[in-house]
Amino acid sequence: MEPRPAPMSWYAWGDPARATPLSDRLRGLVAQVLGAELRDLPPVAEADVRMPASALPPDAHAALAAVVGAAHVRTDPAARLRHAGGRSTVDLLRRRSGDAEDAPDAVVLPADHDGVLAVLAACAAHGVAVVPFGGGTSVVGGVEPLRGRFGAVVALDLRRLDRLVEFDAESGTAVLQAGLRTPDADALLAGHGHTLGHLPQSYEYATIGGYAATRSSGQASSGYGRFEDMVLALRVATPRGTLALGGAPGSAAGPDLRRLFLGSEGVFGVVTEVTVRVRPLPDARHDEAWSFPDLPAGAASLRRLARLPGPPTTVRLSDATETFVNAALAGADRADPPGGAAPPPAGCLAVVGFDGTAADVSARRAAAGAVLAAAGGTPLGTGPVADWRHTRFRGPYLRDALLAAGVLSETLETATTWSRLLPLYEAVGGAVRGALEGPEGGVLVLCHVSHTYPEGASLYFTVVAPAGADPVARWRRAKRAAGDAIAAHGATITHHHAVGTDHLPWMPAEVGPLGAEVLRAVKSALDPAGVLNPGKLIPPAGD
Repeated sequence: MEPRPAPMSWYAWGDPARATPLSDRLRGLVAQVLGAELRDLPPVAEADVRMPASALPPDAHAALAAVVGAAHVRTDPAARLRHAGGRSTVDLLRRRSGDAEDAPDAVVLPADHDGVLAVLAACAAHGVAVVPFGGGTSVVGGVEPLRGRFGAVVALDLRRLDRLVEFDAESGTAVLQAGLRTPDADALLAGHGHTLGHLPQSYEYATIGGYAATRSSGQASSGYGRFEDMVLALRVATPRGTLALGGAPGSAAGPDLRRLFLGSEGVFGVVTEVTVRVRPLPDARHDEAWSFPDLPAGAASLRRLARLPGPPTTVRLSDATETFVNAALAGADRADPPGGAAPPPAGCLAVVGFDGTAADVSARRAAAGAVLAAAGGTPLGTGPVADWRHTRFRGPYLRDALLAAGVLSETLETATTWSRLLPLYEAVGGAVRGALEGPEGGVLVLCHVSHTYPEGASLYFTVVAPAGADPVARWRRAKRAAGDAIAAHGATITHHHAVGTDHLPWMPAEVGPLGAEVLRAVKSALDPAGVLNPGKLIPPAGD
């Protein structure tokens, strides 16, 4: 894995030192494909960002300082700006334009579980909203510092909760604090010869608590499982007190209350510790790429792979457009080969990877290869996968470079059953194109199958279009069209990005009126003052 990156930029993804503008060649290629003249959108200077004075009342400030120490209640503009939201395109557009009007009034940094409890109690007593904040990687408004009905809001930054509390080699479990970023968690586990096996694109910055709170799913979920499947136990701080949930490998002691907090997005409580299942570091790894003539053939092969007794650790299938675009991007900054440009790739690229013991990898590779070949796949070797792994965590930097050049580049995802997958693919792509194509230019809609299950799979779309005169309105129009198409086809509104604010309009359809009432009842029981992460996850009464 690459070295741990520096703190995130305030207006873009990731380490500012790793940001790279579009080359002239790539800029020209994008303009040609979109049929639009690109218009630069540079960020304002940090000193020119618009931010109101902190509205945190003096008595609330004093109460919080008494809990965590004065140095850990920060009201300076730099700290507030860096907690003014997540990393969606809309978030970044606002900050690039100098708009931090909704920045939190303070950033509070407790040191441990008891500190989190005390912060929640103080905020409930003083009527201050609290937004739990891990890595700040949400792309759906999950950490937007909304005040709700309160006069002030604080960001509850968990970065000081960064320890490996316990490692149990005999049981194959580890207790991790919620503020641990994944590279640090993996480094600590590697010292014991183990790994978490969780590799989302947010890997470098996202935190253990964030994964639990959003039901995260990583690129190796076919082999290691979704994050929620790794969780054995949780420790949660709520305004009403502590909940310690789970611990046994299986239980019939009533409903599993862990599930209330896996995906709860900090609305019911703050996850402070997670007991997870860990795996030994793999002895062997093998990657290979396959090509399929079209998406239906590739999807059929993935369905069969998902039903194998030992599926691949990693499975991914790009549609023809994404396959072509990724190859074009990879070659855009390379010198042409002596014999001229390489022919464009045809069909759909599938990536499969295997981790484990040498014998296990060999057996699973043989079984998967037989399935892929029988489904019409053509083996391409390891090269395409090496390129993908090399650039895996650089995708968000490309999005920033496109945004700086006046190009919207954003993602959305969903999941459904196999029988509905291809109709859903066509419907979402058509809805997005219908919302964005027009006088301002064309639109590219790329898609890949990112996670597979015996019953179905997820679809992950990337949308690229000219920003236009009002890029926020353009993206919201596209998002609304896509969300409506997803709901109309009975698919989930989010597979792993979570709900936040962006997906809230579709939650009534997702859980139904009675389900929404249940969520509100849980909220009332655990957070009677309503201070935790207002405006997220739970449909308002009457929706």
